[in-house]
Amino acid sequence: MPGFRTQFQGYSVRFSPFEPSKLAVATSQNFGIIGNGRQYVLEMGPEGIVEWRVFDTMDGLYDCVWSEENENILVSASGDGSIKVWDLAAPPAANPLRSFEEHTHEVYSLHWNQVRRDCFLSGSWDDTVKLWNLAHPTSLRTFAEHTYCVYAAQWNPQQADVFLSASGDCTVKIWDVRQPRASLSLAAHQYEVLAADWCKYNDCIIATGSVDKSIKVWDVRMPEREVAQLLGHTYAVRRVLFSPHVETLVASCSYDMTVRLWDYAAPEDALVRVWDHHSEFAVGLDWSTLVEGLLASCGWDEMTFCWHMNADPRAS
Repeated sequence: MPGFRTQFQGYSVRFSPFEPSKLAVATSQNFGIIGNGRQYVLEMGPEGIVEWRVFDTMDGLYDCVWSEENENILVSASGDGSIKVWDLAAPPAANPLRSFEEHTHEVYSLHWNQVRRDCFLSGSWDDTVKLWNLAHPTSLRTFAEHTYCVYAAQWNPQQADVFLSASGDCTVKIWDVRQPRASLSLAAHQYEVLAADWCKYNDCIIATGSVDKSIKVWDVRMPEREVAQLLGHTYAVRRVLFSPHVETLVASCSYDMTVRLWDYAAPEDALVRVWDHHSEFAVGLDWSTLVEGLLASCGWDEMTFCWHMNADPRAS
């Protein structure tokens, strides 16, 4: 279907885990350098993608995530270090429902626990990851072993207490919230690691994306060397995401303005498809868990697209 134009530059797009037609898009004015933010909730219908709700913020928004236990709760990561909680069922005056204000620099990453469903993670440019539960007024714990910005924090899809974090210190760390320190620190790339994700079918497999333009696939039981290296992006890789429906499929987006699809287990060429529908940095990407093969992306061209992996994002 045709794309949707937001007022500001897109940073993150997320499919609702409850309603297959709903998308959340976090945006920032002036490329996130200075200015306001706007959290969109979009709806896909026969006429294309339309605006369903919108929430304005004083600072740019860098990420968003849906609650896994309440279809009306949406959380945004803000450039002022705050985390905004929105209730789509509440009147405008009641929002934001909450504002958590513990991070001391930009919040760049959010991820909701899909096993326990009652908590979420935030990753920040203050070098920390924090654990939150909406029933608590403050964070439950701070994880502070990285030495530079945290760009991503992702829960393990099968183990409720395990997550990974990706950092500008060139490492990916694996954590268990029951343990006092990280259980693994992986020297994943020689340059900043901007993205990481778990395989949804084998939780020993992770993928990492870096400023070095590469994507690497790792088995955390054998961290000495990557299982596969996916080369093709010509600028930094901003997001990598395993398919929720096909074990070895990985989607990525990059500052080279492309979205790419890979099969890391392919015997020869891992690159399956390249989409060039963005005219600026492609920085937001998501798979639908409810509709197999459905992807969404957003970018600094202020465009959000939703399409099936076998189709052209620009096709109506």
